[in-house]
Amino acid sequence: MTDHETRHDTTADASLRELAAALDASDPLGAHLDAFADAPGVHAYLDGNSLGRPLRDVPERLAAFAREDWGTRLIRSWDEQWMALPMALGDRIGAIALGAAPGQTVVADSTSVLIYKLLRAALAHDPARTEFVMETGNFPTDRFLAEGVAAETGATIRWIEPDPVHGVQVADVVAVLSERTAVVSLSHVDYRSGALADMPAITAAAHEAGALMMWDLCHSAGVVPMQLDEWGVDLAVGCTYKYLNGGPGSPAFAYLRRSLQGVLQQPIQGWWSAADIFAMGPEYVPAADIRQLLSGTPPVTSMLAMQGMLDLIEQATIGAVREKSQALTDLAIRAYDEVLAPLGVRLLSTRDAAARGGHITIGHPDFRAVTQRLWADGIIPDFRFPDGIRLGLSPLSTSYTETVGGVLAVRDALAARG
Repeated sequence: MTDHETRHDTTADASLRELAAALDASDPLGAHLDAFADAPGVHAYLDGNSLGRPLRDVPERLAAFAREDWGTRLIRSWDEQWMALPMALGDRIGAIALGAAPGQTVVADSTSVLIYKLLRAALAHDPARTEFVMETGNFPTDRFLAEGVAAETGATIRWIEPDPVHGVQVADVVAVLSERTAVVSLSHVDYRSGALADMPAITAAAHEAGALMMWDLCHSAGVVPMQLDEWGVDLAVGCTYKYLNGGPGSPAFAYLRRSLQGVLQQPIQGWWSAADIFAMGPEYVPAADIRQLLSGTPPVTSMLAMQGMLDLIEQATIGAVREKSQALTDLAIRAYDEVLAPLGVRLLSTRDAAARGGHITIGHPDFRAVTQRLWADGIIPDFRFPDGIRLGLSPLSTSYTETVGGVLAVRDALAARG
């Protein structure tokens, strides 16, 4: 590297850091950064799209639960609060993040189990419709479940192969729809590129063909505003450990449009979805409301941590969270242009902030080893096969300074490899 190049890089670094500091100083959501627990040894956490950071109050929230709700109230807490918790918490998520009226969202199970339940229910809705739509680049769980459901039911999967950067487009969906399509199942935000699908337009296209529309919201819930009711979405599933910060293994949520409740029948008929839970009768009669999506005893303890994050999002508003998310990813792309593009790093996400979610992905053949070095140095992005690093920028817990510092650290780790 020449002296001129060294001076240029130093100037670029200083300019980026000054810009980040100015953005932090004027950030209307900056005060929320202190709500999250410290992580000693971590200098930049860029993986909030995979596992959100815990809030400072989580230890006391868990301790109070063990001391009071469970420890003192014991089994009485089921009648006092826990029986209603899956529906009450679902309503909160629906109101704060999904644009869903009460009675249509429930918290239960894992993402995988809920996708299975809703996909099977949608496929059984009309026996004349024996096909469903999925994209080849969808998250492995979605694809694996689709293949399993197809094998169980004899249904045919119509695969979409979208552009890897821009994701599924309306035309891609229209091209595979027919009178045989039962349900279209897609991710709102692509887990690799961050591409944001046009939910209202794709949902409308599915409905025009007479199909149901199901969305995976795992990478959009809590960071991208949506209007499930207004846009006519039929079914949706999302996790709570990413932008909702529920912690590892926290339960998922499912949305079922009110007009389909009591019409679609989910396949795992546990006692919690029975019309009368304590009747213990000889026959299964499903509940007529959103509780019909439950199966076994809800994971109450695992529902605790996310409640504080829902409070924060409600205070900040999902619209303001989205504005900062776009500004963070714009800044990351600017930093990429200045310090990573010259090193041969590829941008694997769209530059259009309105067409991406809360993360961007960059690619280089050395990124697997680079990620290992970054983790050892307290810089935490994540690696995605074959050669991508995702920069997941959770708006309420990530600063602009942290974002720039993370990108510069990627540059330094890559340059150190020669």
